[in-house]
Amino acid sequence: MINKMELIQFEEEIAQLFLDKKILSPIHLSKGNEDQLIEIFTRYRIGKDDWVFSTHRSHYHALLKGIPKDWLKQEILENRSIHIFNKEYNFFTSAIVGGICPIAVGTALAIKNKKTHRRVFVFVGDMASRTGVFDESVRWSGFMDLDIYWIIEDNGFSTNTPTLLVWGSNVLRTDNIVGYEYKREYPHVGCGKWLVF
Repeated sequence: MINKMELIQFEEEIAQLFLDKKILSPIHLSKGNEDQLIEIFTRYRIGKDDWVFSTHRSHYHALLKGIPKDWLKQEILENRSIHIFNKEYNFFTSAIVGGICPIAVGTALAIKNKKTHRRVFVFVGDMASRTGVFDESVRWSGFMDLDIYWIIEDNGFSTNTPTLLVWGSNVLRTDNIVGYEYKREYPHVGCGKWLVF
């Protein structure tokens, strides 16, 4: 597995290529979370057959997944930094905040249905973890008992906006939520059978 200094050196090289105008599209670099990511990839023994779904900031994830540095660097030089895909290594990204979540859930469901022993790991930022698509994906994957892991990388920011400034604290306000139960008398039309149009 790639080590911490190799991760940092790779990002520093990419940063310099960007400053030298060799990369003409947006890039999103990581630095400071090497130890945590190495720990996650090691603890869960994330292998080549497992799926990793990442964000627009995916270089470290790709390298830790085992994707060769030269291949990744070439993708970045060809202006694909924020959407790295590698079928051979089961690696998929999305630049849409939270957009990777339902794709990962669908993959995990397919794995379950095929009865294979692959796992799915989804990396999202703290801002993406506040979105509805993240919440729905986590809840439904839990309900379906899918072999999927959700990793929230919390740096306190969404790009340059402090997450807490936008979303407030992690505590859900409950004094404005009202719920009640009732028994319905009229079922939906066609309830219990599929409708053919």
